Amino acid sequence: MSGNIQLLSDTLAGARSEGRAALIAYLPAGFPTVDGGIDAVKAVFDGGADVVEVGLPHSDPVLDGPVIQTADDIALKGGVRIADVMRTVREAYEATGKPVLVMTYWNPIDRYGIERFTAELAEAGGAGCILPDLPVQESDVWRQHADKHGLATVFVVAPSSRDDRLAKITAVGSGFVYAASLMGVTGTRQSVGAQAQDLVRRTRATTDLPVCVGLGVSDAAQAAEVAAFADGVIVGSAFVKLMLDAPDPEAGLAAVRGLAGELAEGVRKR
Repeated sequence: MSGNIQLLSDTLAGARSEGRAALIAYLPAGFPTVDGGIDAVKAVFDGGADVVEVGLPHSDPVLDGPVIQTADDIALKGGVRIADVMRTVREAYEATGKPVLVMTYWNPIDRYGIERFTAELAEAGGAGCILPDLPVQESDVWRQHADKHGLATVFVVAPSSRDDRLAKITAVGSGFVYAASLMGVTGTRQSVGAQAQDLVRRTRATTDLPVCVGLGVSDAAQAAEVAAFADGVIVGSAFVKLMLDAPDPEAGLAAVRGLAGELAEGVRKR
């Protein structure tokens, strides 16, 4: 079975044809448990997410703020393994037929084996990987394996990225471009702001790939603000925080389903 990069591309194109941005949710695998994490991914899809990024919990998540670090820590203490990440992707995809990506730092893939990782992700129905710390100039071997298995390679660009650097990144990425709305780690913010809009404009000048904005979006108003200038709105910490704060797992699932519904309305108000 080859990966689902085409499903990802079709989903993003479908949102654009409806005159709206796509809603992309992030949830870590294994949080609060492996089964609970799978249920959470299904819940955000049920609420209205178009795409879900499944995080591969890592002991040194340099891009992630305290909310996601806390969830990762819970997942790691629960013994989450790469096999559990693959199972999360498989069950979420088989239940919904919607695109599921993995967001991971490079070290776990490097240790696991690139061919093994890409083959298993494709076999699970995954659409690709977001690799926030893999330098483009060192990505050739990864991309060869990802391309062979029909997987997207999503790179992250930041407001500090110069135009020539953006062009190099977007020339070799696939699926979409992840535009980090501001410098710093993940987390909810009061405003996602002008920096993100400028980054999207500069990135679009270098590529026809969809440009999706993450880091800081937490409610429907912010989703609408970003949807006005981006192809996709990425939300992670807000979902994870709801689950951390929930009194029990069922309440957590209801909360993330509800937030997905509000955000899905937000991205349609561009």
